[in-house]
Amino acid sequence: MMNDTAELSPVSAAAADAERIRRQRTDSHTRDLINQAVASIPTLGLQRAAEFLATMNVPAEVAVRVLVYPNRRRAN
Repeated sequence: MMNDTAELSPVSAAAADAERIRRQRTDSHTRDLINQAVASIPTLGLQRAAEFLATMNVPAEVAVRVLVYPNRRRAN
């Protein structure tokens, strides 16, 4: 009998690599968009900052993390 997990492991490894890459900050453009949105919260509000990030195609999970949970932002 063949081991089915051996056939699935490359797919699982690829999914894990994709997840790891997706979580890394890969470009300064996204960083700048996040910083601009965070800086605009006091004047424009959280809703407008979220709309801006959505319009700029920042992933929703990143936008929620940086706007709603400021203690989860990366320190740089």
